[in-house]
Amino acid sequence: MRGMLPLRIAWRFLRSSPVQSALICAGIAVGIATQIFVGSLITSLQINLLNTTIGSAAQVNISAIKQSDPVRFTRDMQGVVYGDPRVKQGAVAPTTQAPALFSNGTDSSTLGLIGGELNELDGIYKIKSRTIHGVASIGPGEIMLGKDFATLFNVKPGDTVSLKFQNNQTGSFKVTGIFDLGSAQFNLRQAFVAGEVAQNVNGWSGNQYSMISVQLNHPYDSKAVAANWSSRLPGVSITEWQSQNASLLAGLVSQAVSGYMIQGFVLIAVALGIASTLAIAAVQKTRQIGILKAMGLSDKLSGQIFLWQAVILGLGGSLGGVISSFALLALFRLAPVPFSITMDPTFVAISAAIGVGVALLSSIIPIRQTSRLDPIEVIQNG
Repeated sequence: MRGMLPLRIAWRFLRSSPVQSALICAGIAVGIATQIFVGSLITSLQINLLNTTIGSAAQVNISAIKQSDPVRFTRDMQGVVYGDPRVKQGAVAPTTQAPALFSNGTDSSTLGLIGGELNELDGIYKIKSRTIHGVASIGPGEIMLGKDFATLFNVKPGDTVSLKFQNNQTGSFKVTGIFDLGSAQFNLRQAFVAGEVAQNVNGWSGNQYSMISVQLNHPYDSKAVAANWSSRLPGVSITEWQSQNASLLAGLVSQAVSGYMIQGFVLIAVALGIASTLAIAAVQKTRQIGILKAMGLSDKLSGQIFLWQAVILGLGGSLGGVISSFALLALFRLAPVPFSITMDPTFVAISAAIGVGVALLSSIIPIRQTSRLDPIEVIQNG
């Protein structure tokens, strides 16, 4: 029972100054809500940016050392690629690329053909879900074009386009679908066809490809995967997205660092606010604490009063912060933005725990003040 005495006194002290206690809880709630919201916002922004830039592109490519030469997808290579648990299931696509020239009689444009099996290409480029007109199909004599190309040359599904290839080869293709991969340049300059088309243009056999395109479960594993495969697959060139997108990577890192700094400053502000308020409370309650110590309350128990105050304020403020963060999320969803924020339950729980931890650390100052308090001096001086 004596061990619960500091808790009861702490609760009574907090109830004696309800406005002050409410303001402290509100300050903690604002800090935790800001931390959760900003952290979730930056994480969601990074995920959205990654999905937009490399979510529909290869993250690791295997090609011949000389770019004009084909690479063979041998059994050994298949064993390395398909046997790596870091590779996303269904996201390996042997592709063949070939240049073509489109002409409608009045206008012309270069077009890069990407040939392969539809299901394998879909694992990389998400063609099926990003087909906005027509259907996703690249059977014999069929082609899929980008939205910007279709708009520029007034092409729609069902139309027939004529292409010219190297060595004076020509071909006519039925447009089956129009895709939008989120990149105007890709939508304007790239098209999907059956793998045999691009291989025939290049004069290659069925097991020869321009590259083997791969996506990973975690895009940031690309450097480690590329290094591992380079040691196991001699005679080929292995490239990965981080080395080829240094500016994008720098932007993502800077974004993450700025987010951590904002969250850190918020927590520091919360800690200073709690510490200063509890320190003032310790001064305000000096007489009461002195009387309690004169009645036999030990330094340890008197210090626990402010420790319990910090626990109560930290728990109350953190709970309020979690509720407020979901309210901010609901308001954000009403805004016309092209992406959504996802809150990770683990991150929310960690943020709430940090709020309580900051409150506990903030109680150190009043605890030390209380432990040095001389009850006789306090009573004599009033």
